[in-house]
Amino acid sequence: MEKSERLVSLDVFRGITIAGMILVNNPGSWDHIYPALEHAKWNGITPTDLIFPFFIFIVGIAITISLSKRKEEGAATKKKLYLQIIRRTAIIFILGIIMNGFPFYELSTLRIMGVLQRIAIAYLVSSIIFLKTSLRVQVFITALLLIVYWILMTLIPVPGVGYANLDPKMNLSAFIDRLVLGKHIWYYSKDYDPEGILSTLPSIATCLIGVLTGHWLRGKADKMTKAVWMFVCGNIMLVLGTIFDMWFPINKNIWTSSYVIFTGGMALEFMAMCYFLIDIKGYKWWTKPFIVFGMNAIIVYFFSSIAAYAVYMPKVTGASGEKIDFKVWLYQTLFASWLPPFNASVAWAIAYVLFWLAIMWVLYEKKIFIKV
Repeated sequence: MEKSERLVSLDVFRGITIAGMILVNNPGSWDHIYPALEHAKWNGITPTDLIFPFFIFIVGIAITISLSKRKEEGAATKKKLYLQIIRRTAIIFILGIIMNGFPFYELSTLRIMGVLQRIAIAYLVSSIIFLKTSLRVQVFITALLLIVYWILMTLIPVPGVGYANLDPKMNLSAFIDRLVLGKHIWYYSKDYDPEGILSTLPSIATCLIGVLTGHWLRGKADKMTKAVWMFVCGNIMLVLGTIFDMWFPINKNIWTSSYVIFTGGMALEFMAMCYFLIDIKGYKWWTKPFIVFGMNAIIVYFFSSIAAYAVYMPKVTGASGEKIDFKVWLYQTLFASWLPPFNASVAWAIAYVLFWLAIMWVLYEKKIFIKV
């Protein structure tokens, strides 16, 4: 990749991922969701389970691309860089806390971990590893994280249980979440946090796979060679993840090592496809909506999540004269009144994505890019 050349495919990949996040997080009705738009209940994987690791993978690529030049600079400049990384980590983490607590902020049960918090931690640790180590060491650390997590989850007896297991309530990750976080875990599970403490460890490996991909994209090989080898490596990882699933099942909730490898393979395949279509073949006519999302990714995710809660708060009078949430009334009026339940639910989600696309489009045209 030329030093002055922007990797448009990465912006598009990021935008597609953010649009996917908003889509799956905002159905019209949680009782009517197409299976592909739901997370797997425990073991297994759906298209929705690819979205979060895709974003962390993208963060890893961005780390390599944005920090490579500055890695070679002097000690004084590096100190400033570390402070910028810490500052960005803190901002993303705090945004996650604000999202978790909105709108009532019950401090006794406020969820500490979350999607943005995991992104922040993965970004911080991966950035430091990238700045402090060589490519070979980064490969070693990635593999080590996956092996150590596998050992911890499948061989270490869980206190109070007496044996290692992957049960939703009794596994080691859930035990640590309850022990350390107490009531400050995900409200809807109460027994574990899907972005918990121990399961954040392998998410760093997901980010480092992105870092390693960034090294390859910045290399001297021609573009077609880069695309081909991303496809090849992606396919190899898909096979390895599927095989590993027999011993350590693919599971997003506890971010198993097989899940990291499998979703890393899928991310490589998707990145290779975007890279081939956009940066090699030049097919860019379809990309602008995703570039618009990708250029303000964290901000649109944050505000769309806050707004999704806020739209429930006002009360209006329903058709039967009862008081109902404004979101429920809006959904019933605009979609559920004339579409079948599942179609109405996904139509609401698509409309919500388009609503935020319109807002981000205005910011994009005005060249307003909110960096965190």
